[in-house]
Amino acid sequence: MCCSHSFENPPYPSDAKPETFDISAVKCMKFFDPHVHMTSRTTDDYQAMADAGVVALIEPAFWLGQPRTGLDSFRDYYSSLIGWERFRSSQFGIKHYCTIGLNSREANNEALAEQVMELLPLFIYKEGVVGVGEIGFDDQTAAEEKYYRAQLDLAKEASLPVQVHTPHRDKKRGTQRSMDIALEQGLDPYSVIIDHNNEETVKEVLDRGFWAAFTIYPFTKMGNQRMVEIVKQYGSERIMINSAADWGISDPLAVPKTAALMQQQGISKADIELVTYRNAITAFAQSRQIDEADFGVNIDQSAKFAGNSILRGGQQPRIDKSSIIIS
Repeated sequence: MCCSHSFENPPYPSDAKPETFDISAVKCMKFFDPHVHMTSRTTDDYQAMADAGVVALIEPAFWLGQPRTGLDSFRDYYSSLIGWERFRSSQFGIKHYCTIGLNSREANNEALAEQVMELLPLFIYKEGVVGVGEIGFDDQTAAEEKYYRAQLDLAKEASLPVQVHTPHRDKKRGTQRSMDIALEQGLDPYSVIIDHNNEETVKEVLDRGFWAAFTIYPFTKMGNQRMVEIVKQYGSERIMINSAADWGISDPLAVPKTAALMQQQGISKADIELVTYRNAITAFAQSRQIDEADFGVNIDQSAKFAGNSILRGGQQPRIDKSSIIIS
């Protein structure tokens, strides 16, 4: 759990039913999900995201659920983020970016971490890499701090934004340490996106000039009703939301669903656009890698990457997304 019991999403009353998501409520809006792990999602998720208005996303390098045991597994993973996964996303009309870094969990394997640190400069300068991330703290160990500082230095040298993972446990202290260290390493807080915020952390993050990202993730991070209240209280400046959808119980439509809920509850369209689209672009465009003209490119599902296609067998490219017939 990332937050105290008092911040948990309340269960539905026994006599209440959850509201269903009506895509038409936000049909004319565009969305940017700045933190989603599409490597662990299906092509159906890509299609659903495209249908709901997601035009671009950022996939941070992260822990795969079990520790990697060798350098080549990191190399292949980073290569997939700038290769196959970017191609797969393009097949649904979604512009794919990524951040590259050594995640906090695997920073505790110092022998391997040292090798990964040598590998990172080969990837962070690649096209479509919009930051160093996600990096930061998990158990707040000395090794995690060592490699967090080292990667902040890499980001500073490369003039890239930083995507900071704040810990699930002892979140407030971990968030404060993350910001303190970023400042100690000489980073401009405007170039640092502090992720996985909650009600305990948001004020200090904003007051200190950092970007505050919120993850709409069932049961463990933020619920979107709570997110509505955050925006009502703090406004939309330097605030963005993401799904962080991964291999766990998560929702790749968290961003458009939250936009729909905000609209229902009276948040202005201008504020909704900022927290679900514009702010993410502003923050990560500091990498000089994001151009909105690249969004919404024509889809060609007959295209291939290294000789491979998303189509299987005799499948035909999907043209009419509204068709009820699946042949």
